[in-house]
Amino acid sequence: MSQPGALADARAARNNYTQVVATGIRTVGRSVELICAVVAGAATDIFRGKFQWRETLRQSWFLVTVTAVPAILMAVPFGIIVSIQVGNLIQQLGADALLGAAGGLGVIKQGAPMATGFLLGGAGAAAIAADLGARTIREEIDAMVTLGVSPVHRLIIPRAVAMLLIAPLLNILITAVGITAGYLAAIVGRGVTPGSYWATFGSFVTTADIWVSMGKAMVFGFLVVIVACQRGLEAKGGPRGVADGVNAAVVLSVASIVLANLVITQLLSQLMPQRIA
Repeated sequence: MSQPGALADARAARNNYTQVVATGIRTVGRSVELICAVVAGAATDIFRGKFQWRETLRQSWFLVTVTAVPAILMAVPFGIIVSIQVGNLIQQLGADALLGAAGGLGVIKQGAPMATGFLLGGAGAAAIAADLGARTIREEIDAMVTLGVSPVHRLIIPRAVAMLLIAPLLNILITAVGITAGYLAAIVGRGVTPGSYWATFGSFVTTADIWVSMGKAMVFGFLVVIVACQRGLEAKGGPRGVADGVNAAVVLSVASIVLANLVITQLLSQLMPQRIA
C-alpha cells in the first residue's frame, strides 16, 4: 500500500518541479519581450520626437535623491575595507607599493559597479515596482490600454532611460569616494607614501577599466529597471500583491546583478586581460 503512495508523491514532486521550471522560463521570456519593446520603443519615440523627456528627468532626479547619500555612505567604508584587507595580503608579500593598484582596481572593476547595482536594485527597484504595482491594482494600466496609451512608452521607457543615465554617474561617485577613502586609509594606516600609491595606481589602472566599470553599471541598471517594471505590471491581489512584487523585484534584481557580473567578469578576463598602463 505504501508503494503507490510513494509513487504518487514522486509524481507530484516531479510535476511541481516541472511547473516551477516552466514558470521561470515564461518569466524570462516575458522579460526578453519587455527588453525588446523598451529598446525598440525608445528608438521610435526619439526618432518621432515623442520621447517623454520631462518624465525621464523627473525619474532621474528621484533616483539621484534616493541613491546619492547612501552611495557615499557605502563607498567610504568599502574603500577603507578594501585598502585594509588588500594591504594585509600585500604586506605579507612585501609589496606595499602595489597597494594603490590593487585597491584601485578592486574598487573600479568590481566594487563600484556592484555597489551601484545593489543601490539601484534596492531603492530604485522597490520604488518602481511599488509605483507600477499600485497603478496595476487600481486598473490604471488597463485604463491606459483601453484609451490607446501604451504603458511601455508612457511609463517604462522614461524609467529605463533615467536608470541608464543615473547608473554611470552613480558609479563615478562611488568610484571617486571609494578610491579617496582607500587612499587615506593607506596613507594613514599603512604609511604608504602618496607618490608610490598614485604611481602604481596609474601604472595598472587604464581608461578601459573605467569604461568597463561604467558599462557594467549601465547593464546592471537596465536589468534592475526591467525586473522592477515587470514585477510591477504583473502585480495581483491588491496591496499584498504589490508588496510581494516589490520584494520579488529587489531579490531578482540582486540575483540578476550577481549572475551578470559573473558572466561579464569571465568574458572580460578572457578578452581583456589585465595589462600595465
